[in-house]
Order: sequence, then C-alpha cells, then structure tokens
Amino acid sequence: MTLTTVTTLVLLGVVAVLSPLVAEIGGAWSVPDVVIEIGAGIVIGPAVLSIAHPDSVVTALSDMGLSYLMFLAGMELDLNRIRGRSLQLAGLGWAVSLALAVVVAAALVATGTVLDTLVVSLTLTTTALGTLLPIVRDAGLLGGRFGSRFMAIGSVGEFGPILAVAVLLDQRAPVRTGLLLVLFVAVAVAAAIVAARPQPPKVISLMHRHLQSSAQLPVRISVLLVTALVYLAYRLGLDVLLGAFAAGIAVRLLVRGGDDEIVRGKLEAIGFGLLVPIFFIVSGMEFPLHALLGEPSAFLRVPLFLGLFLIVRGSPVFLLYRQDLPKREWLPMALFSATGLPLIVVITTIGVEEGRMRPVNEAALVAAGMLSVLLYPMLARVLLRRATRVVEASATEPPIAPLAAPPMAAPPSPPPMGLRPQLAPMAGSDHDGPLPAQAGIDDPLGWDEPPPL
Repeated sequence: MTLTTVTTLVLLGVVAVLSPLVAEIGGAWSVPDVVIEIGAGIVIGPAVLSIAHPDSVVTALSDMGLSYLMFLAGMELDLNRIRGRSLQLAGLGWAVSLALAVVVAAALVATGTVLDTLVVSLTLTTTALGTLLPIVRDAGLLGGRFGSRFMAIGSVGEFGPILAVAVLLDQRAPVRTGLLLVLFVAVAVAAAIVAARPQPPKVISLMHRHLQSSAQLPVRISVLLVTALVYLAYRLGLDVLLGAFAAGIAVRLLVRGGDDEIVRGKLEAIGFGLLVPIFFIVSGMEFPLHALLGEPSAFLRVPLFLGLFLIVRGSPVFLLYRQDLPKREWLPMALFSATGLPLIVVITTIGVEEGRMRPVNEAALVAAGMLSVLLYPMLARVLLRRATRVVEASATEPPIAPLAAPPMAAPPSPPPMGLRPQLAPMAGSDHDGPLPAQAGIDDPLGWDEPPPL
C-alpha cells in the first residue's frame, strides 16, 4: 500500500465523519450527507485540489460500497408489505416512465443532443432506493401507506433498470443473456426459499450464541451470501448489482426472530459506517468535471436532465395514485421517485465505454443526479412536514358551534284594568302630568273598557 493510498483513505475517513455533522447545520433545510460526501469528493479529488486519488485499492472499496448499498436496499425490501396493489402500481408506473423516457430520448437523439436512445431512456427511469433509504427512514416516512408505496416505487425503479441493463446493454446474444438471467433468478429464488424455511432449534441456538461473541456467525453468513451471489452474477456476465440486491432479499428472509434487529444493525454498521460513504466520496472524486466545464452548453443540459427526471418518474404518480394517496402526498412522492444517482453513474459509465454516450452528457447526467439527491428529497420532506402541520392544526381546532337564534320577545302584557299608560309629556310642554284624553282616541287599545258579560 502506497503513501498516496494511505493519504486518500485518511481523507475519506475525515470526509465521512464531517459529512453528517455538516448536514445537521441546515435544520429543516439540511443537505443530505450523501450530497456532502459527493461534493467533498469533487473538492479533494483530481478535478480541484488533487490531494486524493482513486487508485486500485480505493476503487475496489468503492465498488464494494456500491454493491453493499444495493444489498442494504434489498434487505430493506419487505415483499409481504409491497405485494398486491403497491407492486402493481409501481410496475405500471415504471412502464409508463419507460414509455415516456423512450419518447423523450428519441427527441433528444433527433436534435443531436444525445447519441443513443436506449442508454438515455434507462438513465431517466431510475430511482435511487439505496440512496433514499437513510433519508426517508431518518425522517420517519417508511411507515403507513406512503412508506409502502415508496418502497414499491423505489424497488421497481432500481430493480427494473438493473434487469434492463443486464439484458439490453449486454453485447452478447440476447437469447444467451436471457438464459443466464433465468439461471441466476432460479438460484436466487432457491436461496431465498432455503432462507425462508424455519430453522431447527439447534441452529437458532447456535446463531444466538455466536451473535455477541467474536465469531459474529450471522454476520459472516450474511456477508458470505452477498459475495456468493455477486460472484455468481459476475461469472454469468450479469451486473453485480443484481446479485447484491437478490442477496439482500435472501438475508432478510434468513434473519428473523428475536435477533433480527441486532443482526440488521450490525450489517448496516458495516455499510453506512464504512463502505457506503467511500462509494459516494469516490463518486465525487471520479466526477468528470473537466467535461462539464469544457463545453459551454453542458451547464444547460444539467437543468434539462434534472427536469426530465421529474417528468419521467414523477408523472406516473399524478396519473396512477390519485385515488390511492392524499393530494398533499402526490408531489412529495413524485420528488422521491425522481431522485436517482448510483444507477445513473453505472449506466452512463457503460454508455461511455461502449461509445453510446458522449462524456459531456455523462457529466451532465451525473450532475443532474447529484442535484436530484440534493434538492428533491429536501423539498419532499419540507412539503410533507408542512402538510402534517396543517393536518394536525385542523385536527386540534375546536369545532365552531352554530349560531343560536335570538330569543323571541314576549308580547307586552296589558296593565291592570282601569289604568291607562302614563305617557311622557311632549317636548316643550309645560304640563308635567299625563296627557289629557282626546275625543276618539281616549282608549285606542280598549284597556278601559269593561270585560264583556
């Protein structure tokens, strides 16, 4: 290990520690630490300060971080929770997004902005479930119907593009790729079935006994399952992210019972405490800033792609979830759906390597993905927080009582018989007693008449 590698690792550790601390400064408008990590990677990387360099060791750790991020996303996936209507809406929504993306990409190809329709289309249909999970979970949004719909949208938005990349962007024959994909799915399903079977009491006791010891047997088995499925996907020529995602689903089925939260906490500590921050920081270090600065029109493409993310992935929310979610949750869900970064990096890298994408578009798409992680979740949380305050305020206000009708005035009762009403003297009169009786108007009300016999 060279001095450059050690220096880079130290800087990675410094950035990983400072990022969550800096993220706390903004309060309600706080920037996700993922964005801070990417931005800090750009600053310390070769594009700006050039004090950190991604050599083979650092790149290997970054690749492990991306795979582990997908593993955590798969482990967070609760199939029992998202199956049914949530999964149906998410699948239909992704199909609508893919159709919109093809139309938009074809228009961009016709104008000469991009080279390939397929690569750009797949880039526009991604949702960064792994990136959003810590943000959404820390905000307490995973519960309820909103959380289940979000998990379904994120899972399909991450798994769908991975499958499409494995099948459509593969240079081999599509039939062979499809057969290899079926083989991998069969192995992954078999592993999930074995993991879901009830374990014998001796096995459960063994796992529990070694959970808090130096053996950490459940953690080692989980890591072995991740590496095995990633290796299988690699040997079959498929995307390794597919193996990591499938491993997460299998580990979730395997780790059950009273110790599941402890095991999940240990696995998340490995990912979010070490590997995942390295991936995001190195992504910033490898960001092609020179391509973005080298062409004046490149900056105009960043807001273009940022808006297209929201149009392509957000439009299905307004089309399909009108009867499923309250109106105040439509725009936040659309913003979460339009957030993407890891798969954007993967797909654009493949596109540049195969000559199907210009480096300037790669830089613009990655920059738009970074801005989506910065802006969209933050706006979504603010909108949800504001809507929650409005709902709580309306629920705590006392109901307004209806206005009561004024009481009816009782009719005047006649004075005792034989008495006349004493009228006030006329203004300017010097007579202080009652007014004298006038002919014809002595007793207009008949108060002095005797009662009839």
